[in-house]
Amino acid sequence: MKSLHMIGSTHMGGAERWFTRFLAAMLRQGEDVEAVVRRGSELAQHHLAGIPHHELPFRTVWDPFSRHAVSRLIARSDAPIVQTYMGRATRLTHLKRGRGKVHVSRLGGYYKLDPFRHAHAWIGNTKGLCDWMIQGGLPAERVFHITNFADPARAVAADELHALRQRIGVQPEDWIMVTAGRLTDVKGHRYLVDALSRLPAEIDGQRLRLVVLGDGDLAAPLAEQARQAGVADRILWAGWQHDPAPWFHVADMVVFPSRDAETLGNVILEAWAYGKPLVASAFRGAREITRPGEDAWLVPCDDGAALAAGIEHVIRNLGLQRQMVANGLARIERDFSEAAVIAQYRALYAQLLDNR
Repeated sequence: MKSLHMIGSTHMGGAERWFTRFLAAMLRQGEDVEAVVRRGSELAQHHLAGIPHHELPFRTVWDPFSRHAVSRLIARSDAPIVQTYMGRATRLTHLKRGRGKVHVSRLGGYYKLDPFRHAHAWIGNTKGLCDWMIQGGLPAERVFHITNFADPARAVAADELHALRQRIGVQPEDWIMVTAGRLTDVKGHRYLVDALSRLPAEIDGQRLRLVVLGDGDLAAPLAEQARQAGVADRILWAGWQHDPAPWFHVADMVVFPSRDAETLGNVILEAWAYGKPLVASAFRGAREITRPGEDAWLVPCDDGAALAAGIEHVIRNLGLQRQMVANGLARIERDFSEAAVIAQYRALYAQLLDNR
């Protein structure tokens, strides 16, 4: 069955990256999908190759021209499922019940619920998020849990990886820690910078270096924090990477220091898929999907000292690293595969259309 997927963002972030990954996976699994994105957005300009899509204004939630454009496109479309992402696209989409189309709102975070209540059904990517939506007054029979999937690790040619190592100056004795995510408060980067300042420059002869994949409003304050902490020369601010595969390949470890409000954290799945030991804060999503000490090493949120101790513990324990890598790869195959997640969406769409 055909589905229409709408997001109104200007810039790329975790939700937008999931949007492109999800629609590409839907197409690979034989589903008929179309994207609707903001005109001139980063998504429209760079990230929808091979995905059928439309561009609309999506200016503000109060803009009558944007609302009219959304309504007109939905009316012209033969897709019975309209799935919206985040607040702007959801608030501009209003479908009346009994008109043959179903509005599904996918939430990837603990947003205020009022802008989402008019949808016909809701998807949360963690059980905790679904429970929270129900506690907030959404009808339990129309709230559905479908987790995110992990892309299989993309193979990268040896010469490309060599060129990347040369470009960023990786030495044989370096231990490369990679973190990924927009430079916003919820991602907890300040605690990772603090942790790095508490760690020795070398552990067991390995020079510690941190690569940060992402950009955002906190770029300048974080760089200043690193400078004042004396660790600026140990951090590479690599910016947003639409294809992080080469960076995960060169990593020795993935670190994910998000604060408790983080919902799921796709970086956890990426660490597992690429076979990298993972140190993460015990935010709500990590508590739900990881098995601490088995496939991830968790430390308290908002605690640079604990994060530093966790990083050092894992670096010094090769057996623990191997165990976490093996268990993480097994979790991807068993619980977070693309085919399994897309099958859940397919079944949900059929159920919603049967009940419309």
